[in-house]
Formats: sequence, structure tokens, C-alpha cells
Amino acid sequence: MLKDLASGIQHVGIPTIDINKTVDFYQGLGFDLAFSTTDDSGNLDVAFLKLKNLVIETYQEGTELSQTGSINHIAIDVNDVEEVFKKLMEKNYDILDKEINFLPFWQNGVKFFTIKGPNNEQIEFSEML
Repeated sequence: MLKDLASGIQHVGIPTIDINKTVDFYQGLGFDLAFSTTDDSGNLDVAFLKLKNLVIETYQEGTELSQTGSINHIAIDVNDVEEVFKKLMEKNYDILDKEINFLPFWQNGVKFFTIKGPNNEQIEFSEML
């Protein structure tokens, strides 16, 4: 039904209890702050962060972390997974994998590793071979 109407993912929403920490985290990964606002009541802070065609919307609504559904991870395509792994190790990101993983997915396989974000979200860095 949407095949001819959809053009891609618009954004991924990540709730947070500390919007400044979350914005800083993603900016440290190379995302740019594309837009931020607070609603008229002052109860909702929202920020959109962009890295090429990936947009993350993070939002803070009070001090409780809201949970709606289940998404295991967000994967970011990279050209050199070893270099990204090295740089994030040097910057002390919370890397969940001790080494770069390989799976025989797609035509030639994929190398990847995963880090944990400030809201316990998992961000995978993936190089298709």
C-alpha cells in the first residue's frame, strides 16, 4: 500500500529523562542538532538530531522514562567499522561488544558492533561487505 507513497523513515523517536545529555551524546557521534523546541506548557522538550539521512527525535516529558514499544537497536551504516570502533573506544563510549562481530547476512556478510546510549538504547555500527 505505501510502496509508491513512502520515501523512507522520517525519524526514530527516543524518549529521555535528560535531553541535554542525550543531545550531547548524539552530537559526539557526529549528529547535528537540526531543530529543538519546548511546547507552550513547558512540559515537553524536543530535539531532532540529524546524521545524513538518519534523524533521531529525542524528547523529555518530566522525569520518568516513557516506554511504548520494543525496538532493539538503531543501525548506522559506516564505511570502515574498524576505524569507528577504534574512535569510539578512544572516546570511552559504552561499547557492548568486546570485538567487531561478523554475520553472513546479505551478499558478502556484515561486520558490526553495538554501543549503549544514555537512555539504554542500542546503536549498532554496521559495514556491509
